Amino acid sequence: MMKANQKPKPHAPPRPLFSCGFFRRCTQSVLSPTSPHQQQPRRKPTTTSSSSSSSSTSTSQSFTQWRFPHHLDQTPSTAPSLPRPPPPPPLPVTTTLQETFQIAELHLTSVSESDKLLALQLLERVVVPDPPSDPTCPPGLMRGLVSCLRSNNKIVTAKYVTKILLALCLAEGNRHVAVEAGAARAVVETAAGLEISAVERALAALELMCTTTEGAAEVRAHAMTVPAMVAVMARLAGRGREYAISILSVVYGKGGGGGGGGEEIAVAPAEEVARAVALALEGECTARGRRKGAQLLKTLEEYGRLDLSQNGT
Repeated sequence: MMKANQKPKPHAPPRPLFSCGFFRRCTQSVLSPTSPHQQQPRRKPTTTSSSSSSSSTSTSQSFTQWRFPHHLDQTPSTAPSLPRPPPPPPLPVTTTLQETFQIAELHLTSVSESDKLLALQLLERVVVPDPPSDPTCPPGLMRGLVSCLRSNNKIVTAKYVTKILLALCLAEGNRHVAVEAGAARAVVETAAGLEISAVERALAALELMCTTTEGAAEVRAHAMTVPAMVAVMARLAGRGREYAISILSVVYGKGGGGGGGGEEIAVAPAEEVARAVALALEGECTARGRRKGAQLLKTLEEYGRLDLSQNGT
């Protein structure tokens, strides 16, 4: 009974020739040289290596294309350019105008050009939008502005100095400070070398300084006033010509600050000045400039005993 019900035992699989796994693979590959499995290992490593190499190459290229352009794109933006001035530090909320004047004066007395430029940018941001009438500009600060106007780097500094000087001279008290600091002489001596916008602002400030007695006297006594005004009058138009004509009127005794004696302006040939004014009036000029120009021509005719009607002026 037991033998009849007993199931036959399955035959055990044949024992491989070698029990080691390494030799087992070797024997399997040797025993079936023509099987397709033998060719797949040959093609597989080639395909796999090429695909893996191409994938690794593409991965390397994609990594290179992602990394290096990103790094190169950041380099020009993060590296500051040398001629670009640094931005001014933010002002504290509680800073008063007097404290701003003190900070700017301290930076203007520095030997560093970047410190001076910081001071000018600071003053432009505080003074120009809302010109103050009080407190009066400190004399040391005004002398620093005049020094910057006379500096060799006029293209950069004159842009700021002329804005600040004009804003300060809107207050009468600052006009006296500017004249005492030598601003009137500095404008006369540097006007010919300034850019159009800067020279217009500088002449506007000079006209305001001429409303004071000492300012008008300073302008009349300077030998370069008439040649400089004649030179810039030919370059300017509109308000620029108006300011130049107004300053010439001060020199010849019809401007602010009172009249002047003939001995003070004996070096200025009235005929040449009249010719320059007449040419300026033929071009673009404001209504106020034309009125002042007509008065100046009449003054020059009386002063130089000229007969301007002969030239059709």
